[in-house]
Amino acid sequence: MSQYSDLSDDFYVNITLSTEMDLPSHREAVLHFFERLQKTYPSMRNFYCREKGDFVLEEDKGLGRYRWVALENRRICAGQVNPTSTEDALQLHRLVLEVAPYMLSVSPLDCEALDLLFGFDFTYRGNHNQLITEALGTSSAFEHIMGSTGATVINHEPSMTLALDEDCRLQCRLSIETRTNAYHVRTGEYPEDQLSVYVTARQYGSLDPDNSFVDALGRLSHLCGEIVDSTVSEHILRPLARTIAMR
Repeated sequence: MSQYSDLSDDFYVNITLSTEMDLPSHREAVLHFFERLQKTYPSMRNFYCREKGDFVLEEDKGLGRYRWVALENRRICAGQVNPTSTEDALQLHRLVLEVAPYMLSVSPLDCEALDLLFGFDFTYRGNHNQLITEALGTSSAFEHIMGSTGATVINHEPSMTLALDEDCRLQCRLSIETRTNAYHVRTGEYPEDQLSVYVTARQYGSLDPDNSFVDALGRLSHLCGEIVDSTVSEHILRPLARTIAMR
């Protein structure tokens, strides 16, 4: 199992390569691209087109552990849910980024942004926003507001984005996404849904001439791993898991 598998109910690693120009959409290029991926991962057999015209190739989702790749108008997306290791997921992403320049005519010059996301999902039936407040706390100013009004928290999705270079082209974002809304709070009927923690590293703009997409992925994966290991696992993921377990 992945070194992060015990930190949440589901763990996944996704990439998104956004381009400035439209990607090829004709039959030959699309099929050639996905056939090359399937050659390495024969279990990726489910191929279909979404209503918006996006093409998807994926493994069987019913197993709870699967790979997927999507080709959109200006985005190439890929992910692996519950990988056996983080390196296993990165192998898929390296392959996608290696073949895309040749089979989809994607140039590092055409890069709008390259994202790598480490995602952690907790399945929880209840007020996600209240859970975050209890597990992670808030600043003293917000605590005073809640204490003085006796109000119920209906939205609390902390996020922070950091620039890691002088021109702000390399960034990292930590965010928490809830699925609880005012209707759930008002009725007291909470569906069993996912509370998500995202660690996203992003490289903006065209790559330097001596760098490839795979090189950029290596830097982003190192950054995500460092942030999860040094801060997110102990100060966000484990407190959330403990708070859920106590309910």
